[in-house]
Amino acid sequence: MVQAVANHEMLSASLAHIAQPQRERLAHIDFRLRFLGTVGRHDLTTRFGLRETAATRDLALYRKLVPQNIDYDSKGKIYRRSTTFAPLFEHLSRPVLTALTQGLGDDLALTDGRSRSSRAHLPCEAPTELNRPQLENLSVLTRAIHQQKVAEISYHSLSSGLNTRQVVPFMLVDNGLRWHIRAYDRLRARFGDFVINRVVATELLMDEPVGEHEQREQDIQWNRVVEMEIVPHPNLKHPETIAHEYGMQEGVLLAQVRAAVAGYVLRRWNVDCTKNHSLLGPEHHLWLRNWQALYGVANLQIAPGYAKGGKRNVAKD
Repeated sequence: MVQAVANHEMLSASLAHIAQPQRERLAHIDFRLRFLGTVGRHDLTTRFGLRETAATRDLALYRKLVPQNIDYDSKGKIYRRSTTFAPLFEHLSRPVLTALTQGLGDDLALTDGRSRSSRAHLPCEAPTELNRPQLENLSVLTRAIHQQKVAEISYHSLSSGLNTRQVVPFMLVDNGLRWHIRAYDRLRARFGDFVINRVVATELLMDEPVGEHEQREQDIQWNRVVEMEIVPHPNLKHPETIAHEYGMQEGVLLAQVRAAVAGYVLRRWNVDCTKNHSLLGPEHHLWLRNWQALYGVANLQIAPGYAKGGKRNVAKD
């Protein structure tokens, strides 16, 4: 173990002296070997627009850094992952899955100004998206976030219908079902969530000042972190299956989430929030053991079975 740590530190020091563009190409070689098992000069020339001689140099450098990772198949004229492979770079699961199934990062520009994504590395079937964000409205809201400006929006609300209001957005949020922004709402003088696809029209107010009370630092629900102890539902016949699926340690998954998104997390994963794990549907594989941690969280009307004042809330959005 000590030797492995020492080797890793030596490699990290070696990579520090390599220019960033070449490190990205080495990471791509590492990625393909780890998750696809092969890499060739063609993969580098098409991905990065290199000449073959440059691709050859990158492959040679990778072999020099970690010779135990890569074997050359002279018959197939391709490099293959060796049986002693150990990743040179840290790869995070979400970007890896995105790259494998969508090919993002391999976009190719077309002469007519459009772009097209390269083909995915692996076949994948995902749930149908019913409500993709409208890009024109999205672009105004993202500019407001990036430039810390006020946006005026015409918005369809479930409680008050269509109205116009000024908001100060500071965060783009994917809650698993839809995209929304977290923003200060001047109409109601409070922070809230606004579903992007419910925005009819929006305008960036460049000259409108933003007050201190409208900034992210003042959003109590956003800044509060809730630590949830999620365990296999006690009604399961084989709870160890769920413990393994979620990588639980000693049967518990500790999840730290912002109070502002806690309800979305619990709803997305169908976590039973009742005190006595009383939800019996087959969709409930998880139970929130420390349900008391939810006291004071604002958006729990959508959390499965969460009770306030002894009365169970009905999930609604």
